[in-house]
Amino acid sequence: MTPKGKTATSTTIMVERRKIVSQEGNVHVGGGQHSGIVINKDTRTEDLEDTQAHLQLEFKVFLVNAQTQKHTQESRQLRFWFQSCVPEKERIRGAQEFFKELVAPLEFPRDYVGFIKKIMKMMQHKYKMLSKTEVELRQLDESEKPPTRPMEDQKAELSEEKVLEMIESSYPNPITVHDMAKQMPTITTNKQPTIAIITAHYSEKLAVDTMIENQETFVRYTTVGGTYGNVHGNLSMIEHGSLHIQVDGESNIYTLGNIGAHRVVCTKLPTVGHDRSASIAAGNTTTRLLGTAGGVPQYTDYNKHVRLGDVVVSAPPSGQKFIYMYCDSAKTLESGSYEFETKSWGPPDLSLQNIAYQLKQQGEEKGGLTPWIHYMTEGNNKLSAQEMDFSRPNEDTDKLYMSIGGSDVIEVSHPLPPDGSENIRDPTKPRIHLGVIAAGRCVVGNDQMRQDFASQLSVVAYDQEFDAVIESGWYKEQGLAAICSFGSSSIYEGNHLWNGTSFG
Repeated sequence: MTPKGKTATSTTIMVERRKIVSQEGNVHVGGGQHSGIVINKDTRTEDLEDTQAHLQLEFKVFLVNAQTQKHTQESRQLRFWFQSCVPEKERIRGAQEFFKELVAPLEFPRDYVGFIKKIMKMMQHKYKMLSKTEVELRQLDESEKPPTRPMEDQKAELSEEKVLEMIESSYPNPITVHDMAKQMPTITTNKQPTIAIITAHYSEKLAVDTMIENQETFVRYTTVGGTYGNVHGNLSMIEHGSLHIQVDGESNIYTLGNIGAHRVVCTKLPTVGHDRSASIAAGNTTTRLLGTAGGVPQYTDYNKHVRLGDVVVSAPPSGQKFIYMYCDSAKTLESGSYEFETKSWGPPDLSLQNIAYQLKQQGEEKGGLTPWIHYMTEGNNKLSAQEMDFSRPNEDTDKLYMSIGGSDVIEVSHPLPPDGSENIRDPTKPRIHLGVIAAGRCVVGNDQMRQDFASQLSVVAYDQEFDAVIESGWYKEQGLAAICSFGSSSIYEGNHLWNGTSFG
């Protein structure tokens, strides 16, 4: 261990694996159970390599002054260098496992000496893939009151729109089919849609509807027994044309109109989940699946990290063709690794992905154009009249947590750009990501399994199980998701503060 530097508010320490040729007078050599540990007493930087760290992680702790009882927030940043033979995926896994063991609640060191000693012992005995670890301790601010804890049992405030959404998602309309049929016009052939947009939530459909001009809304009503009534105009729109959407035993609402030069129809699936009975026969209709999803956090990789409010376009990983992956089952092998049984889908045409890639490159260039921001602002202005808030929340609410075993989680900082690299993220705008969108409750509910599944298959986000919809018309499907939560066992609840801006 070598002290690298110290200021009034920070201390930097390097722990590295080295062969000591001679024992100088300014070192302390451990003995007994600490044999093999050497501590330099003086600050030294001249013979330390100044290369960029492979990975880094940051978290914050609150320290209590025993005399004044004041609370000081401290940032602790870990930088990792690995042996050259360790592949990238093993580096990511190793860094996260090292961190989880270091901050395990029951064994977390309560003082500086214990914290540094634990790092040295872990590197010495278990994590031999590491060649160096640098620790930077930096005091941030001081307060007299302890930090407030997020309360899991906080009650959500009910609004009229939330109640309507719950009712609309759960119950068929009680009005008789005969009465509805009298009010429904017939859709002529030249107004048939060629693009179908399918969402999972009512609020998502509201957001899509703001882009549709010359709107016409139709409702297909179903009796409780699941038999479709003879609704003349509405059945003409659904079954005579190229699009057929059916959800057994439930009603559907459709909005028809124009987006640019395209005739589109937007609908919300009444239920979401693998157990639903939903099907799409696409014919010559192009289908777009839009909705919110749980992003897969990259704790150590700034360029791949997905944050709340970002946009994910389903795209195949390098050398593959699938853009959507569903995990049917998973099991743990004796070696501790996982085996997954999956289904995958991919369209023959990747034109949407190519456009998304160009937009991503264009937006991340210095001074690059981001024309979609104008349309987002325009849509948000239209949605401002709605009861639900579609504006972007404060950046401070974008919290990142890591599971450290059991039900314990720790808040960690979002990864920073590598040293010397420019921060291309604008905190007021979403970034575009391309990658596989996946689903499967068997992996979503297990933190380690979910991370491994994402790592193996380049998964960027987990959605709410659109597989039944995709399976019936996969060759025409494209997926687009906005991130409202980080993929976890609570993915289906999400971070509700970010639901609105993700919908918008």
